[in-house]
Amino acid sequence: MMNLEEFAREIFLSQPFSQYLGAELESVGDGSADISLNIRELHTQQHGFVHGGVISYLADNALTFAGGLALGGDALTSEYKINFLRPARGDKLLAHAWTLSRGKRQAVCQCKVVCNEMLVAVAQGTIVAA
Repeated sequence: MMNLEEFAREIFLSQPFSQYLGAELESVGDGSADISLNIRELHTQQHGFVHGGVISYLADNALTFAGGLALGGDALTSEYKINFLRPARGDKLLAHAWTLSRGKRQAVCQCKVVCNEMLVAVAQGTIVAA
C-alpha cells in the first residue's frame, strides 16, 4: 500500500498544468505541503512581476495538498481567498500550506507564498475529500 507522501507525489506528477509551469512538490507532511517554482519570464506580467495567476496557482495547489493529506487522500478545493501583499520579483516562489482544522470530509488550510524569502501573498481555503 502506498503511503501519503508517495500518493501526493504521484498525484503531483499527474498534473499537466503543474508540469507545464515547472512547479516542484518540495515536501509534504501530515496536513502540510510545500510547492516551489523557479521563476521564468513566461511567469511574469507586463511590469516584470510574477503574474497573480501563477501565485494563485501555487497557493491553491499547496492548500489542496495540505488539506488532502490531512483528510487522508484525494481532495479538491471548495473555496479559497488570496491576499497579494507585494509584487513578486525574484528567482523562486515557495508556497507553504498547513491545516488549521479538519473534519471527516473537509479541512480549512492556510498558506503563505514567499519570493526570495519575502512574503508576497497569504491564502486560506476550504478543502474537501474527493
